[in-house]
Amino acid sequence: MSLNPEGLQKHCETILQSRRIKNKIVILCEGDIPKLEGRSSPQSYSKMEQMPDANFYKACVPQGWSQYRPEFFNCGDRQDVINTYFSLLDLHKQDPINSYLDPTKLFSIVDLDLQSKEIGHNYQFPDTETIFYDLYQGLKVNQQNAPKHRIWVTGLIHKESYFIIPELQETFDSCFRLPIPIYKGNNLLLTDIYKDMAELINQDSDLNNHLITSCQRINYCQGLNCTDVNQLKISWIQEFNSTVDVSHKNELIYVLLSLIKAKNFWRKIDPPPDWSRSPEVYRDQLLLEIGKFYSEQSDAEYHLSVFFKILYQFV
Repeated sequence: MSLNPEGLQKHCETILQSRRIKNKIVILCEGDIPKLEGRSSPQSYSKMEQMPDANFYKACVPQGWSQYRPEFFNCGDRQDVINTYFSLLDLHKQDPINSYLDPTKLFSIVDLDLQSKEIGHNYQFPDTETIFYDLYQGLKVNQQNAPKHRIWVTGLIHKESYFIIPELQETFDSCFRLPIPIYKGNNLLLTDIYKDMAELINQDSDLNNHLITSCQRINYCQGLNCTDVNQLKISWIQEFNSTVDVSHKNELIYVLLSLIKAKNFWRKIDPPPDWSRSPEVYRDQLLLEIGKFYSEQSDAEYHLSVFFKILYQFV
């Protein structure tokens, strides 16, 4: 999915004319742009925050952020988000009188992915890989560097990786508003997902093609053999099964979430049989619980929590 020039122009004009962005931080994210009946308008775009991607990020906003909460817009794929970011700035500069945007409050967040994406437009960082290394130190956000970033990349391979970090097990075990999630017929144990993900290390062609780049990102983790994908798989499984150090085990999990796409595993998380609605609705509701978890965190280990902590400085 990529917006053509005409679609990009209309998309950006609709955002700029949205009164709800006035004096607010605007965050562009990946995700489907809703197919709306009739002509796109600021009013129709107000429904966008109900889309799963934007709705998840909205749920992550810190609970203490009560006024001028950010506005979120799905913009398509990674390239679409980048194009939208710069097009918004250009269009606002051309006609600031008819724009509600404050350019100093415009941000975007895109997936790191296995393959680097060029930024262009004379941005301060040439590509997503350069952004990643400036923004993160090992598993944590570099909070000294973070405030200068307008285009953020996820510290894990994709946004969906943040749906299954180990610290969320307690959230899944004690969902107050939802029944406990199911994975392969049993109550969800994230360890089961990690073991299944590890089996794919030597089967992922994208990982094999970008192994050097991927291994450079995870060089903070000891005990892994990155000679090839087979050795990486063997060494990861051996380390994971043998270590009794909880912090090292979690580090290995975060490495895995930096290597293997989590989306298909997330889609295998289902509601129990007595759930009356669709699995998609259940997962969308579960995302709100996950977002609530991030809204309550502040440690630099939680990338999304720090993202909003940094952005709050621009309110």
